[in-house]
Amino acid sequence: MKKLNRELVILRTFTVSTVAIMAVILLFAFKTNENQKFGTIDVERINIVEADGTVKMIITNVEQFPNGETKINNMATNKNRKKRSGMLYFNEDGLECGGLIYDGTKNEKGHSSGLSLTYDRYDGDQVMQLLTTDEERGDERRVSSALMFSDRTANVSREEHDKIMAEIDSIKDKKLRRKKYREYSDQGLIGGTPRIMLGKTGSQNNGLFLFGDNGKTKAMFYVDKSNNVKLEVYDDQGNVTNSWPE
Repeated sequence: MKKLNRELVILRTFTVSTVAIMAVILLFAFKTNENQKFGTIDVERINIVEADGTVKMIITNVEQFPNGETKINNMATNKNRKKRSGMLYFNEDGLECGGLIYDGTKNEKGHSSGLSLTYDRYDGDQVMQLLTTDEERGDERRVSSALMFSDRTANVSREEHDKIMAEIDSIKDKKLRRKKYREYSDQGLIGGTPRIMLGKTGSQNNGLFLFGDNGKTKAMFYVDKSNNVKLEVYDDQGNVTNSWPE
């Protein structure tokens, strides 16, 4: 019995020592200043961080995409946005400042796919976006691609904006919800105003489209789906004031 106990003690000591040595080896292996080289790495998400732990970029699959109750840099993420694969960028203050997302899948009507590359104003929503969408519904297929620039309110932070949107979303009555949205929008607290779009519209017009500070169309220079070149200028009421060819 004594011999057995002594062997067990020796075995435990050997096991603990081995684990400790392996831990030290692994620790120093990842502490090396030399770059590590890998052939192929399969991961679900990568966080790029600064020395102080601030997340600067996230590369992620669909499941690990941060939303809901997830916090990044101790700040809440958008609760309602759809999970997609892609990348998110964060500035020196740890605020989200843009991203690249994409998806595409077949459905019962055909297929739906898209890609969006965005850049945000400081502590706010996107002011520049590269967007493409491809929708197929039966025999009809609509593809649009554009580079867009928008004005965004500077009156609220992203966190305050999300609180307002949560309040609006909590209203069950559709008419009351739209009314509340307009009230906040008129105060310049939510929403955005398109100013410039360069690309192909859903109606298959390719060109440059300019908008006023109220979001209404002011000028369009484009080639329509019949291959005709057109230039149109609008007043504040949306009426064409000048056009070429006449």
